This record gives sequence, C-alpha cells and structure tokens, in this order.
Amino acid sequence: MASDISDIIDADERFRGLLDRLSSKSIDDYYNPYQMFEWPGSLPERMWWMSPELTTTHGTEFATTLSEEQLFALSRFESINFYSLNVHGIRELLIEVVARIHTAGFETPSEFFHHFIGEENEHMWFFAEFCLRYGEKIYRAPGAGVIIPPASSSKVESLLVFARILIFEELVDHYNSLMARDERLHETIRAINRIHHQDESRHIAFGRELVEHLYGDLKKTATEEELVGVSAYLRRYLTYSFESLYNPQVYRDAGIENPLELRRALLDAPTRPATEQQVFRKTLKYLERTGILR
Repeated sequence: MASDISDIIDADERFRGLLDRLSSKSIDDYYNPYQMFEWPGSLPERMWWMSPELTTTHGTEFATTLSEEQLFALSRFESINFYSLNVHGIRELLIEVVARIHTAGFETPSEFFHHFIGEENEHMWFFAEFCLRYGEKIYRAPGAGVIIPPASSSKVESLLVFARILIFEELVDHYNSLMARDERLHETIRAINRIHHQDESRHIAFGRELVEHLYGDLKKTATEEELVGVSAYLRRYLTYSFESLYNPQVYRDAGIENPLELRRALLDAPTRPATEQQVFRKTLKYLERTGILR
C-alpha cells in the first residue's frame, strides 16, 4: 500500500490547518483564465520575450558574440521552450495526482487535489495557448529515459512522485516570479507569469509540507541504501530539469549555427554550475535541510 498520506496529514494539526487555508485561498483567488487574458494578434519580435538574464547564453562568452537580433530571437524561442516545458510538466503531474485522488490513503488531501488539478489544467491551457499563438508550436518534451527512479517500496514511489512535482514547480516559479516583475517584457508575458506564480505559491507550500512528512515516514522503515538511492535520484532529476532549458531546437530556430555544439558548450560553460545553483537555491536549501538530499 502507498504511504497513507491521509494519516500523515490527520496526525498533524498544523498541516491540516494549512490544507484548509490553501483550499480556501484557491476558492477566494479563483479566476476564469479563458476570460482573463488579452491575446494580441502578435507580439513584437524586436523585444525581450524572456528576461535576458534568464536565457541560457547569459553570462557566457557566447552572449557577447550574438547580435541584438539573435539575442531577441533567442529569448523568443527560449520563452516558447519554457512554456512548452510547463505544458509537458503539468501533464505529467496531473497524471500522477489524478491517479491518487479519492483513493485509499489519499482521502484527506483529495479536496485540495481538486483545486490543484483544476488550476494546473488551466495553467496548461494558457501556456499551450501562448506557444501556439506566438510560436506556432509546442516543443517536444525532453527525453527522460536516463532518469530511472530506484525500484523500491510504494513509500519511496510516493515520495519521489511528490518530490518531482515540487522540484518542477520550484524551477518554474523561479522564472515566473522574475518575469512577472520585468517591465522589459510585454504585459501578456508578464501576466501569465504573474498568475502562475500566484497559484504556484499555494502548490509549493503544500508540496514542501507533504514531501517533508513523506520523507519522515519513509525514514522509519527504509534502509540506508533506499535513502541514499532517493538522494541520488533527486540530484539527477534536478540536473535533468535544469538541462531541459537548453534545447538545441531553440538555438536552431533562433538562427544559431551548430545548435548541438552550442548546447554542449553552454552546459560545459564555467558559469553553468553557479546558474543552476541560483535557480535551485531555495529548493536545495529545503531538500538539504530536511535531509532528503545527502
């Protein structure tokens, strides 16, 4: 049987209170995304579509060799890739949560899961809408064949499912929160980042609480080998998630020669570790504080 999440929540009065507040907040903040956004017929191409500091060439020697035209194009296609990653990531997390709602062991969080599923479905819609309207495509999902979770107990499976969801949400939220405030970006771009950040703050609050409790429950029965396996897997998943931002098709679409070579060079750039550390600064601090990452 999977970890009984309902028992974990029911045993913690503070966690139950958080769940109630988050569900109430979802109701109070509800909006109709199909009516909220204004979609211009087109967006100017000679502008930033993503904050330049968030593009994959920023801080590297390659940024100094590209023309302004290429840098604008790069930000345009990197933004489409970023929202495409949102579409694929949301689809995957919805599959996992829908598979658990109103099942044995997940009774208590199921009301919040309804809000979570509804909000994430709407997020997927407006990210896909942006990609199709202004990029005329949704980039393919990156392959994840090498990211194989450790085959172990159902408790490990539940922990890894919700830890992956949390990592994905925190990665995305880092970009959302910065672009929502960036006045160099078009208001449509700022708006979808602002709204997503507003909703993700609730999802992250729930996810952090849940993952910490699931890990505490796992530690009661897990072997040292299982705990080390969880840590190693999540470190690989963090790197995989970050590297998904470096899409060679983006570089090709931006008119940059040798896109595969550029991707490899950017991943090997001396600035890359610090960039990844900054993106996951809060996530790593949380995962290390809880002992999940060793």
